[in-house]
Amino acid sequence: MHLDVQQWISHFGYVGVFFILFMEVLGIPFPAETTLTISGFEWTKGVFSLVPIVLVAASGNILGSTIAYGIGYYLGRPVVLRFGRYVGINEKRMNAAQDKFAKYESTIVLFGKFIAGVRVLIPYLAGINRMSFVIFSIYNTISALVWATVFIVLGRYIGVLWNHYHVLIQKDLYWFLIAGVILITAVILIKRTLKKRGSQE
Repeated sequence: MHLDVQQWISHFGYVGVFFILFMEVLGIPFPAETTLTISGFEWTKGVFSLVPIVLVAASGNILGSTIAYGIGYYLGRPVVLRFGRYVGINEKRMNAAQDKFAKYESTIVLFGKFIAGVRVLIPYLAGINRMSFVIFSIYNTISALVWATVFIVLGRYIGVLWNHYHVLIQKDLYWFLIAGVILITAVILIKRTLKKRGSQE
């Protein structure tokens, strides 16, 4: 699915971030990490504040995860597979994930959000496997807050570095071009010299 995240966030702000994070965890192929990183970049420009954007992003993920848990819990595996095929949830992926989930459910709920292909399966599997809703909610909330914070802060520092080096590059672009031309010319001359020496020998 094509989505101009930058334009979406610029137009819809916090609501746009919430919507993308909500839909992504249900299985709709929206770019969650990209959205969080760009949100961090927007934070550097003063569009967002840290605490509100983390809470909004995490809330979108938490609400979507809770609904997915309910679908898995009350409707079960057959329904998830039947309709999940439209959003990339197939039996092969489900079987592989379910075997791991049965052994390490708490760990997977806590850390699985950092794995894009696994993240969307986790709440469905938690419901299908009848994981305690209270335990799921606690771990899922902690995970969502940490995950959102990490990528938003990462986006901020990418933004800071970009702004810093972008200014430096613009300022010294003329000298960069001259240095590049000199370097390329030197490489060509050295190659020609070595080639001539080789042919003479």
